[in-house]
Amino acid sequence: MALTFDHVNISVVSIDRTVVFLRVAFPELVVRGGDKGQWDDMKTAWIHLGTDDSYVSINETSAMEPHARDGSRTTGINHVGFIVGNVEALRDAYEAAGLKVAYMNELPARRRPYVTDEDEIMWEFVEYPSDDPAVRNDYSI
Repeated sequence: MALTFDHVNISVVSIDRTVVFLRVAFPELVVRGGDKGQWDDMKTAWIHLGTDDSYVSINETSAMEPHARDGSRTTGINHVGFIVGNVEALRDAYEAAGLKVAYMNELPARRRPYVTDEDEIMWEFVEYPSDDPAVRNDYSI
């Protein structure tokens, strides 16, 4: 299968500021979905800014620390996602290589294993059951 980029997941101090920054370079980007809520002791918000085929997942929390490097309360890249054809085969291949799937998310619109490599970098692999952008980008299911 060809290398196909799906998304990059980042944490920022201000979603609005990041949207303005990205739209200078890519004015065609639209908000595909988003939400606000509570995560542990933090207020959170996220959006997916992109096209039908790829996006930037932008996360903001009330406890964000710019340029720090210790997890979700810091700015920076959280993970990169790639589209794959068969997540079961991929999971088996990683386990055979001695790596463990850290987390598996299975929804009707997408199946996603998250794998952490030996450098503690998280990678997400996405299998979509449909080529229809309306189904693939449905965040309500």
